[in-house]
Amino acid sequence: MKPQGRIRVLVIDDSAFSRRTISSMLERSPLCEVVGAAADGEEALRKTFDLKPDLITLDLEMPRMDGFTFLRLVMSRCPTPVIVISGRTGDQDVFRALDFGAVDFIAKPTPRAGPELERIEQELLRKVHSVRQLRIEKVRERLTAQPVVSTTAKRSEAAPRFVAIGSSTGGPAALMQIFGTFVSAPSAAIVVAQHMPAGFTRGFAERIDRLTAFSAREAEDGDEPAAGLVLIAPGGRHLEFERSGARMLVRLASAAPGDKYAPSVDRLFISAAKHFAGRDLLAIVLTGMGDDGRGGVLAVRQAGGRVVAESEETAVVFGMPQQAIRTGAVDAVLPLQRIVAVIDGGLAGNDRTVRNRGGGNRHE
Repeated sequence: MKPQGRIRVLVIDDSAFSRRTISSMLERSPLCEVVGAAADGEEALRKTFDLKPDLITLDLEMPRMDGFTFLRLVMSRCPTPVIVISGRTGDQDVFRALDFGAVDFIAKPTPRAGPELERIEQELLRKVHSVRQLRIEKVRERLTAQPVVSTTAKRSEAAPRFVAIGSSTGGPAALMQIFGTFVSAPSAAIVVAQHMPAGFTRGFAERIDRLTAFSAREAEDGDEPAAGLVLIAPGGRHLEFERSGARMLVRLASAAPGDKYAPSVDRLFISAAKHFAGRDLLAIVLTGMGDDGRGGVLAVRQAGGRVVAESEETAVVFGMPQQAIRTGAVDAVLPLQRIVAVIDGGLAGNDRTVRNRGGGNRHE
């Protein structure tokens, strides 16, 4: 059931300062209502079952029951969207929490006031508001899904040379599902714009590098996209490209005060369309709230590239894929397991989704 009226939130943190700060941030939104707070895991579990909130904010480090045990019990007994509040940007625990069923995370507020605290509040409210579009049953399906392994031995001639991927809420788990499917890395260079706070993208890239067949790292200015390499756009910065002689280089730009998303999927796709035209380029829009990527898929399509959107069948939040589909520039609307085949070259000219005259798409 999608929440009706105000979004009822349970705040869980062993720090009294954090509980007050997060509650105050939430209560400044007319769409949110803080229905309770808890200082340890056992109290949190009782209040979750009693209050049945629409959403939970969770500090993983709690007395009497750790956050992973809490997540496992909640997802099995009372599935509820959980946003992790993390104070350690380099810690892999936040990504483990996504594996246990958390849907997103933000940086923990600190006592220091200023622009950073304001950014955290804006990000928290944006992610809490996305619960209206979030489908917790899709999170549960991912937790119980059996891994599918790509056994492609020979790369298709239709395989793209460059893959640009955009994602937001639910994206880290979707990306890990895609990359974890490959036994060996495909012959494409891959660049990802995942909406993620600054400081966390390096840890996410390290996780991909350690747990999948791909080499991966957080992108740096001057990096060169390469086959089998995944470059992750740094949180808070935009990733674009610049040609230097025969070399294609990554160029990073700082986010402007008015930028809604950083990294921006639109800016990644538009820049990719300028430098990787034709069927060498594949753009993929995965789960997420909002419309980032909508303008970018049009640029990719105009450059002759191919565009795939994640289907409602697997998307935790269908907002971004739906907005891309509505442009009429999407070639195929596919569940995650079939997107893997596209990266391997499985989207040939005869396999495209038929675009109708109304600008929408129908599934293959």
